Amino acid sequence: MKLFRRELYLSKIRGFYDETDLIKVIVGVRRSGKSSLMETISEELAERGVAPENLIFINLDKRGFKEIKTPDQLEKLIEDKTSSVKGVKYLFIDEIQNVAGFEEVVNGFREDGDCSIFITGSNSYLLSGELVTKLTGRYLEFEIFPLNFMEYEQMKAFYKKEIDTNHLIELNDYILGGGFPRALFFDDLEQKRKYTEEIVREIFEKDIRKRVKIKNVAAFETLRQFLINNFGAVMSVHSIQKALSKSGTAISEATVSKYLKILEDAKIVYECQRFDIKSRRSLGGEKKYYLSDLSFYYALNTDNSINYGPVLENIFFVYAKSRHYAVSIGRIGNLECDFIVRTAPMSYSYIQISYTIMSSRETEDREYRSLENIRDNYPKYVLTTDYLLQKRNGIIHKNIIDFLKNGESL
Repeated sequence: MKLFRRELYLSKIRGFYDETDLIKVIVGVRRSGKSSLMETISEELAERGVAPENLIFINLDKRGFKEIKTPDQLEKLIEDKTSSVKGVKYLFIDEIQNVAGFEEVVNGFREDGDCSIFITGSNSYLLSGELVTKLTGRYLEFEIFPLNFMEYEQMKAFYKKEIDTNHLIELNDYILGGGFPRALFFDDLEQKRKYTEEIVREIFEKDIRKRVKIKNVAAFETLRQFLINNFGAVMSVHSIQKALSKSGTAISEATVSKYLKILEDAKIVYECQRFDIKSRRSLGGEKKYYLSDLSFYYALNTDNSINYGPVLENIFFVYAKSRHYAVSIGRIGNLECDFIVRTAPMSYSYIQISYTIMSSRETEDREYRSLENIRDNYPKYVLTTDYLLQKRNGIIHKNIIDFLKNGESL
């Protein structure tokens, strides 16, 4: 089957295809499309004229490679596949964290100078700790996310799947079914949710249980569910510990911190810190957590209702992260701005998100007030599902569905 090419990520990696001195590390939550991304890179290289024998794939989770567990075994396997190949070899290794001590092996082939190496791992903590110490300055990390709404519609069109002409219905389908690429091929919502449940199980078994010792699995799962159920809410380690203890789960703040880090490393949730706009300082303590994919919430709950406030925030947050923007929550005195976004050129944008501002003047004032209190000249946006757009004090009002569909930049 022809693969959908995720240009959002290919455009960031393409300039490094032939770079033999830097290992390209592709990370992200399980089933987000890392293997397929590497395959599309290989397709582009083949179209450019690279010979088939110079494109070498090793998937350490597949039959025939599962027995490769030691650095010596990995080195011999790569040597067998590359020794007779002339010119630059393009080496793609999937699920490389299955081999403890892989870093020295890939670094050795990097030092040979004739291998362009691409590797994947399901989450950054399996890679970054050792890579930082052993490969400092010798690798680039690219993070991939489940499909954002723009990619979701593009991929549906690519595979000739029906797209509803009512944009809000299509957005609702995306919210309830999620953005994992494989889920797009299931037409039934229950099938999509079963698939997501399997992803959660696989993350726990392969990315967490095998790598981290969790003494109290029940407490860990309770915290995981609490975080998923309260995505987009302001919380702290202390408030989480207090809420869990009140519900009958005895857990310390130190354990809460440890479990939060595990869930972040597994790419199930992402932390969004608060930032004081006046002092330009990050604020400790309270923060929000967003899901890498909304299907985690809907697959693990019986709730089909959509609370558009946190849901739209979550969609925008992942969209911004997928574009490699830095994202935080803004505080201006007693007011809060949903997001401060910093782009690569070090430009800022301020974002307020609401389902609608048309319900009342009070609602409109609430969404505009925090932005109107920001005195610098960076762009300010109100994103809603409204198609009647307001003009007020130079603040840009946009329809969030069109903003996402068009892949707009800030």
